[in-house]
Amino acid sequence: MADPIVAAIAFDGISPFHLSVPCLVFAEDRTTLGLPRFEFRVCAIEDGPIRTDAGLTISAPHGLSALDDADIVIVPSWKNLEVPPPAALLEALRRAHRRGALIVGLCLGTFAVAATGLLSGRRAATHWAFSDQLQALYPDILVEPEVLYIDNGDVVTSAGVAAGLDCCLHIIRARYGAEAALRLARQIVLSPHRQGGQAQFIERPIARTGYADRFAQALDTVRKTLHETHSLDSVAAAAGLTRRTFTRRFQKTIGTSFGDWLTDQRVALAQRLLEATEKSMDTVAFEAGFGSATSLRQHFSARLRTTPAQYRREFSKNAQERVAQAPR
Repeated sequence: MADPIVAAIAFDGISPFHLSVPCLVFAEDRTTLGLPRFEFRVCAIEDGPIRTDAGLTISAPHGLSALDDADIVIVPSWKNLEVPPPAALLEALRRAHRRGALIVGLCLGTFAVAATGLLSGRRAATHWAFSDQLQALYPDILVEPEVLYIDNGDVVTSAGVAAGLDCCLHIIRARYGAEAALRLARQIVLSPHRQGGQAQFIERPIARTGYADRFAQALDTVRKTLHETHSLDSVAAAAGLTRRTFTRRFQKTIGTSFGDWLTDQRVALAQRLLEATEKSMDTVAFEAGFGSATSLRQHFSARLRTTPAQYRREFSKNAQERVAQAPR
């Protein structure tokens, strides 16, 4: 089976940070995490060395022709927002899309994707500070500045800077499952909690220090026993903290309330059970700590905007399609 090909667009003046986001997620060999080995390509729009906005100069080994057999094409950022991107780039993106490649615009890269017309009549995200500008330039796009990323199936766009990581992890989860995405998030030590629309959910690993203190141990215990009842007071006591101190530290460390975090953990566990097992909805609900299939459906729908049954069907369908489409 051929390695999936991921192509990232580079251009003169690009930010090294933005270019590093897809590199971090797709360029390293993480087969030990259950992920495929991606063939990662950095593709330059222009010939010659690329000067970054940080004063570094890099050499990209590929040009736009390397997009022609890519499975995922990522535009990590963009420049000169009022100036249309080069026609060669737009045509390369459209050609890749027609061939079935996933097109991704991270942060200001959404502007370049929008210029292709692929977002016409559809929802899109970009850096919140440039949302009005995107809307003004492309009034036929529904720009949503409050979300981390938006997945239209064949075109994905994200908000600014670190949201690009959330977006790339979402792509991993959508294609390879929640468990693989969780392992990757833990390895790259992603921020423990990322606010955004609840549909953009991915399990939030807890940031580690050099040793596991009672606070971290208490949360680890919760994650390992999600089927049990956990109250704010009982977990605070396990952490050796008062309710007020625990709440303050939890908000500062995780970035949300204990109740919301606990629900997110349970939804993520339910995702993995739905993906990896044929267990009944009642059993999934019990093992994930929801108690009943009705409660599972309510929380699942609130977080992911779909039902557990539909999620299982779609995941199974997508997995079968990936197998069918894989080169022999």
